Amino acid sequence: MLDILSDYISKKKFSVRPAPGVIISKVEKSLFYKSIETFGTAIAQKSKVYRVQKDQIVGNLNIENRFVKKGEIIIALKDGKNIIADFKGKIGKREIAQGVLGSNSLIITLDDLKKIVIDIKIPENYVGILKPGLKAEIINSAFSKTFKGKVESISSRIDPSTRSILARIIVDNSNFEIIPGQLMTVKVIYDEINQIGVPESAVTIQGNTAFVYIVNADIAEKKNIKMGKRNFGKVSIVSGIDEGDMVISEGISKVRNKSKVKIINP
Repeated sequence: MLDILSDYISKKKFSVRPAPGVIISKVEKSLFYKSIETFGTAIAQKSKVYRVQKDQIVGNLNIENRFVKKGEIIIALKDGKNIIADFKGKIGKREIAQGVLGSNSLIITLDDLKKIVIDIKIPENYVGILKPGLKAEIINSAFSKTFKGKVESISSRIDPSTRSILARIIVDNSNFEIIPGQLMTVKVIYDEINQIGVPESAVTIQGNTAFVYIVNADIAEKKNIKMGKRNFGKVSIVSGIDEGDMVISEGISKVRNKSKVKIINP
């Protein structure tokens, strides 16, 4: 009985554990950046308002949502002083409330929607960062896409009541998807850098030290790293590993330095 027990303990002690299964990711360059997130209301870059008397209109009033060219007649009037489009755009109309400016009045709007502007307020501590030309990403819950824009201009002074500065974002709207009046979330991009990065799950932090495991010939090797920016679940790497290295991104808990691993990437 003692011989059997001794043999069991010996086998248990010297048995080789199977290599842990891991998933690896290639170290590649990605775009990392910082951002300022705020919101603002979409406005047509160019807009014109016309007021007309309904009893002076000749022909059909069904003009809303029609696109017109510059110089085209929007509404023909009996006195011959027709409403002419000052620029290419989309027509809208609204009735005047009873007793306001005369109940017989009609407001006609003409909007150039190819470009949309959004005025945003940015905290004053970002004044040194803001500059014309910075990229912007614009989203709204009504859309499943992100619109691209840029900072067009910045106010010359701080608003003392809000301690913020006004900036204007211009957005391409050539598909006429954004409608004036919509509340848009705006993300102003700055400090862009194209740098190697790894998934956040690949990084282990112990005290003041951060490290990853790279894999060569199925052997894991611990590498201390210096981290930079974080974006979209990835961490930029300033130093410690190289582009093209393969890092362990899943299954790290059972890995030790210089241990053998089994790659199980799907």
